[in-house]
Amino acid sequence: MNYDFFNDHRIVPVVVLNKAEDTVPTLTAMEKGGIRVAEITFRTACAAEAIKIACEKCPGMLVGAGTVINAKQCEAAIAAGAKFIVSPGFDNGVFDVCVKNDVPYVPGVVTPTEIMNAVNKGLTILKFFPAGVFGGLKALKAMSAAFPGIRFLPTGGVDETNAPEFLAQKFIIGVGGSWMMKGSVEDIENACRRAAQLVK
Repeated sequence: MNYDFFNDHRIVPVVVLNKAEDTVPTLTAMEKGGIRVAEITFRTACAAEAIKIACEKCPGMLVGAGTVINAKQCEAAIAAGAKFIVSPGFDNGVFDVCVKNDVPYVPGVVTPTEIMNAVNKGLTILKFFPAGVFGGLKALKAMSAAFPGIRFLPTGGVDETNAPEFLAQKFIIGVGGSWMMKGSVEDIENACRRAAQLVK
């Protein structure tokens, strides 16, 4: 599993699409704003279709699937073209599908036990979710001391105001969030532009 894409995409927008026809306008606005990665969530019925459309119509975007909670969803996401898979927690079925297809898997963790389980599967990049509820940066600093080889993708409670503080830490590979995905396509483009500047 190759996670090198995080070197270029340190802000990973969580994209909820309720209608497949919103896919191209939304991702086009993101790309215009300087964000070229989209984690399209499986919270909606059109998720797989949206991922397929995104991969076909927005070739400049790196498209992955989020909120993937079982093997069936994972298979559908990868069949649609998803280049990475993100889960709120760890699932063995999702892990197995990702390994079989050589697709990067970023499962959610909160506790040291959950981190150890993921580490013992060979994973070194983990989503910390929901970061805001479970101690944020202070908790991650403590975790990183115990797990020096792990890099985290905090999501949930990360926004424009605190993202720079997270991104400044060596154990943070990137941040996820939906703060830049609100409002009209113009709002999204402008918010993505500001988000892209946070990395620079």
